[in-house]
Amino acid sequence: MKNWYFILLGLLLVGRGMANTGLTQVIRGRVTDSDTQLPLVGVTLFIEGRQPALGTITDNEGNFEFPALPIGRYNVGVSYIGYENKVIPNLLIGAGKEAYVNIALIESVEKLDEVVVTARKVKGEALNDMATVSARSISVEETQRFAGSFNDPSRLVSSYSGVMSDPDGNNDIIVRGNSPRGVQWRLEGVDVPNPNHFANEGATGGPISILNNTTLGTCDFFTGAFPADYGDAYSGVFDVHLRKGNNKKPEYTAQLGVLGTDLTAEGPLRLGNSASYLVNYRYSSLDLLTRAGIKVAGDAVPKFQDLTFNISVPTAHAGSFQLFGVGGMSNIAMEETDWKEDFAADMGVLGMNHIYSFNDNTYIKTTLSYSGTRNVWNYYESEIEPLTWELRGNDRFNYSTYTAKLQLSHKLSAKHTFRLGAAGKLLDYDLGMNIYDWDKKVLYESLGDQGNTELFESYANWKYRPVNQLTMNAGVHYKYLYFNGNYALEPRLGLRWQVSGRQAITAGFGMHSKTDNISIYLIRERLEDGRIVQQNRDLDFLRARHYVIGYENRLAPNLNLKMEAYYQDLYNVPVATDAESHFSILNESSGYIIADMDNSGTGSNLGMELALEKFFDKNYYFLVTTSLFQSKFQAKPELRQDIAHNTRFNNNYIANVVVGKEFPVGRSRNSAIGVNLRGSYAGGQWYTPIDRAASETAGYTVRDYRNTFGKKREDYTRFDLKVSFRRNKKTTTRVWELDIQNVSNSLNVTGDYWDPSKKDVVEYTQMGILPVLNYRIEF
Repeated sequence: MKNWYFILLGLLLVGRGMANTGLTQVIRGRVTDSDTQLPLVGVTLFIEGRQPALGTITDNEGNFEFPALPIGRYNVGVSYIGYENKVIPNLLIGAGKEAYVNIALIESVEKLDEVVVTARKVKGEALNDMATVSARSISVEETQRFAGSFNDPSRLVSSYSGVMSDPDGNNDIIVRGNSPRGVQWRLEGVDVPNPNHFANEGATGGPISILNNTTLGTCDFFTGAFPADYGDAYSGVFDVHLRKGNNKKPEYTAQLGVLGTDLTAEGPLRLGNSASYLVNYRYSSLDLLTRAGIKVAGDAVPKFQDLTFNISVPTAHAGSFQLFGVGGMSNIAMEETDWKEDFAADMGVLGMNHIYSFNDNTYIKTTLSYSGTRNVWNYYESEIEPLTWELRGNDRFNYSTYTAKLQLSHKLSAKHTFRLGAAGKLLDYDLGMNIYDWDKKVLYESLGDQGNTELFESYANWKYRPVNQLTMNAGVHYKYLYFNGNYALEPRLGLRWQVSGRQAITAGFGMHSKTDNISIYLIRERLEDGRIVQQNRDLDFLRARHYVIGYENRLAPNLNLKMEAYYQDLYNVPVATDAESHFSILNESSGYIIADMDNSGTGSNLGMELALEKFFDKNYYFLVTTSLFQSKFQAKPELRQDIAHNTRFNNNYIANVVVGKEFPVGRSRNSAIGVNLRGSYAGGQWYTPIDRAASETAGYTVRDYRNTFGKKREDYTRFDLKVSFRRNKKTTTRVWELDIQNVSNSLNVTGDYWDPSKKDVVEYTQMGILPVLNYRIEF
């Protein structure tokens, strides 16, 4: 009996760690100085909680390796003389793919005999070392684990404090009551266009992300008071990084799902000991089924494909080179008896980074990139026999951006780090739009321009750490748009005071601005005398001042409490010049805006946020977030009778609960069933009601602008459920996933319009229950 007791106890312990002596894998990585990016030699790394102890040290290139670890989850401790200790928690390794992690250590300011540095877990901390407030990192595993995320980082962040997703179903990111137009996307240090399929002009989101989570590394997400190196956003910043391919052996990942079918390949290149490649290609599964004669989506089949690659080539004396690219093509066509339309949206980014270290404290990073977008729409109608189609509207929005960027970083000491940067952008555009005048029965051109302009940006950052417990990040960002001579000088300041080993107080201030799409500046208006003018050509940047104060408390090693309060003062907001209009760009999420505008509008966002997060440990996790806020705007602040209106995105309150657990299963306990649930509850968006009498007379939708954004839709509720099964075999990991969107089938109203045939207002709702299947194999 005693022998059976010990055998059973041993099996239980193995099951808790999800480890199996028969299946092993490797944890590898690299340790660098967080300021200089240089490798650290002789760093001690160890597996926490393992008996007997298991450790290793970094080599001359900062590389380390733990070979032949039983598959499961591990916490890796990191220790180095003169640096603050770290613990990298919850590293998951499976039989099909090695785990690779980049670790950046912070040099200790105080002498070793003055302070005892304890290890701290770094889950959720932003990669950008100049970030102190309103920032967090996002891991690839989180995008694969969270319910309702579609393996899409954009959808994942809607579970975070102060963030709301688009009720219509797109992955738009609505941050602290701001329009999603104010979000900036960045890829490997370069500002990039909207990385989503089927994206409209001016949008920052879409229905399907081009970014594939099998190629992503850890990313940063900012919701306010951004560091000085981010310069063209007032709402949020999504800083995306691609992971490096395996530089030791080839590995592959194949996925088959409702959204797409894709293959990822990675491995070493014969260009040096550490050179590697990573490439992924994906194609629309629905289109593949249609081509095979299986119709599952009717005649309007969304077609898309995308490609991502990352090539890394470090050298012994010439620095490190990186060649990266992301691109996607999408189109859809719809046809009814009396109308048809087609829409296509493409985007692409190609870039090269080169990092060269002059010495142990100074490096320069050079970036060259090209990015482009193409957006085309055509609409036809037919009212006569025999069937002939008449064009009733079309548009094209083609942009190309060529960027050259330099960044110089110098670490004067453990207390002082300076970073300078400058970027020049050449913006080419080819724009056109034709709109049908239903009164005159003719098409007229509201946009038609080709040309180019330049945008120059520069910034300076200073990080000062007088003691280990206090960090100050100060900086300034400058930009100049040659198109109309507008410029912005924007100071930034961030503070973090580590009150104790568990508690911290943070604060931040920043001035920010956003350059809008060139199409807005070039809108045409035909005057009564026949002259064509462009009233928006001198439109200034939308500008904002951000104020943030926060408190953090690591209640337990894997339990974190975070609270932030903020105020955002928006000014120079583009609004309609029409004295009777209350149009403000703060209420638009996308689209080409046909309005004469000036910068007399204002806005404000005031709120508080709370997040309680239990990081994945002991096979479960949870995240509880809540936000209370007010978002207001004024289109005519100079008029006393123009009160502050609710913005469209003034939900007032948002609450999210995300919880999940893994259950080790199988004879060897090397497989797992995952159950993940997300619940969201938020106030409804505000809208301008329809004027029934005016709409019936006109025969189309007419809003009652005497009650601008004066009505609020019912509260928004939604639940998502994700169930997964991960199975490890000798050299493969297989994962089956069922992600059920809106499992409660909540049909929240998201919009309305006037139907002249019914002579009534018709409401439309969000998408109902949607099961999304996905299968992935790593080998």
